[in-house]
Amino acid sequence: MAQTAALYVNKMKINPDVLVPQISAWLSARGWQSVVWYTGRQGSESGYPFDEQEIGFVLSLGGDGTVLEAAREAARHKVPVLGVNYGQLGFLCEVEQGDIFTALQRILDNDYMVEERLMLTACQLNQETSPVFSALNDVVFARQGTDAMMSFELRLSGEPIASPPCDGLIIATPTGSTAYSLSAGGSIVSPDVEAILITYLAAHALSTRPMVVSHKDVLDVTVASPHGGRVSVDGQGVLSLLPGETVRIMASEVKARFIRFAGTNFPKMIREKLR
Repeated sequence: MAQTAALYVNKMKINPDVLVPQISAWLSARGWQSVVWYTGRQGSESGYPFDEQEIGFVLSLGGDGTVLEAAREAARHKVPVLGVNYGQLGFLCEVEQGDIFTALQRILDNDYMVEERLMLTACQLNQETSPVFSALNDVVFARQGTDAMMSFELRLSGEPIASPPCDGLIIATPTGSTAYSLSAGGSIVSPDVEAILITYLAAHALSTRPMVVSHKDVLDVTVASPHGGRVSVDGQGVLSLLPGETVRIMASEVKARFIRFAGTNFPKMIREKLR
């Protein structure tokens, strides 16, 4: 493992003036360098160091949103992330605040595992310059500028599926199954399952239920409402859609990587986080 650690620090959650120097000094005493990124309400405030040097692991200091930001970028470089919970639930965080240095020592001793998790890509079809967005949690379709319900045309690998009028639509990964999708009545899915979740927001049809489909499927979502809509990826608004425009969602070629320690598992996390 490279001898450099990246600290991804959410200044809205912690005071970096005390904790960051402590962690940097601790790593330095053990022969490790450290680089620091800062993030706040507007996302990353400093450049990622991956292109300048080889990073061994990322230490995320914040809540689940901070881990999402760090993991998406680190995934492209196959770098694992350890989340330290300074938020509320902390589903993506492996350790709590008081266990930082114990966890760091275990990493330096190679006493850990790396867990890979499915990510999604989303792009607007028929747009030559449309960027490709990566999602670790979910891609959400919602209303924009109206209180009227939305209509979609959904195709799963080319075949139409149920598309009732609704307030919106959540396309989630197993990681995202415990986020917005769960609040909307979606299933909880273990993160080691490779699948895509489709959850409707307040669907106007009693027969409509959430769906879990293969990660090999390609999902095309076309806005059929006359008022269009908007798309958010991992909670960040990225696109406005006109009627008739389509977004294609599929499994990403890259996967997020998380540092895990023996003794932690998904059932235990569900018990503790959801009480």
